[in-house]
Amino acid sequence: MSDKEVILKLSDVSLAFGGVKALTDIDVEIKKNEILAIIGPNGAGKTCLLNCINGFYRPQKGRITFNGRDIGGIRSDKVAKMGIARTFQNIELYSGLSTLDNIMAARHVLMKQNLFSTLLYFGPARKEELEHRKTIEDIIDFLEIEHIRKSIVGSLPYGLRKRVELGRALALEPKVLLLDEPMAGMNLEEKEDIARFIYDIFEGQGESYPDTPVLRDGVDSIVLIEHDMGVVMDLADRIVVLDFGRKIAEGTPAEIAANKQVIAAYLGQN
Repeated sequence: MSDKEVILKLSDVSLAFGGVKALTDIDVEIKKNEILAIIGPNGAGKTCLLNCINGFYRPQKGRITFNGRDIGGIRSDKVAKMGIARTFQNIELYSGLSTLDNIMAARHVLMKQNLFSTLLYFGPARKEELEHRKTIEDIIDFLEIEHIRKSIVGSLPYGLRKRVELGRALALEPKVLLLDEPMAGMNLEEKEDIARFIYDIFEGQGESYPDTPVLRDGVDSIVLIEHDMGVVMDLADRIVVLDFGRKIAEGTPAEIAANKQVIAAYLGQN
C-alpha cells in the first residue's frame, strides 16, 4: 500500500444524464508524486470523471475534495485557479488566434490586474503582463514550438495543436494536470515526443527554467487517460480501470496487466 499523500479524492461519485448512468459509485484517490492512468473501453466514463474533477459536470452523488477542500460544484475557471488544469480529448483551442495568444489567453486567468486596468495603465498591470509573458515564452521553449509561436493555430498540423493545448494547460501552473487522450490520432514519433514532455513535466526541469515554477519544479500529480497501453505501462505509477461507468480494478501496471477482469473488459480487445 502506498503511503503517498492523497491530494485529490473522489468518494462515491455518481453521474447520470437522464436515465443513462455515466459513473456509478466511483472511489479514486490521486496521490502526490505519481502519474495515475485511467483506462477502459470507449464509453467507460473516463472523460466524464475528468469533467467532474475540473467542474464541467456536477455529479448527482458523492464528494470530490482537493487538498481537503470540497470542490464539487465549483466552476471550472475557479477549479483552474486552485491548481487543476486539463487538456481535452477533442482539441479546444481558439483556432483563429496564434500559438502565443492561445497560451496567453489561458494565463490571463491567473492575472491579478483586470483587463480594464491593463488597458488604462502601464504600471503594475504592464509589469505583471511582462512577467506572465516570460512564463509563456519558457513554456513555448520547453514544448519546442518556437517556430509556430506566431502561427494561427487553426492552420497547424494536429500534433502541433496538441502541443499548444498542453502549453495552455501548463500556463495555468497546475498542481494536478489532467490529460485526456493527449496522444490520440498521433503517429509514433509524435507519441514519443508527447510521452517525453509528460515525463519531463512530472519530473520538473530544475534550473533550466528557474523563473517558471511549473517547469522548474514539475507538477504534483498527473492523471492520464490513454488508449495506448504501451504508453500507459511505461508512464503510470498506478492504474484505475473503468468499465460501463464502474471501477473494476486498481493497481500497479503489473497488477493490472495480470488482472483477468481487466483483460476481459479491455486489454483483451483488439
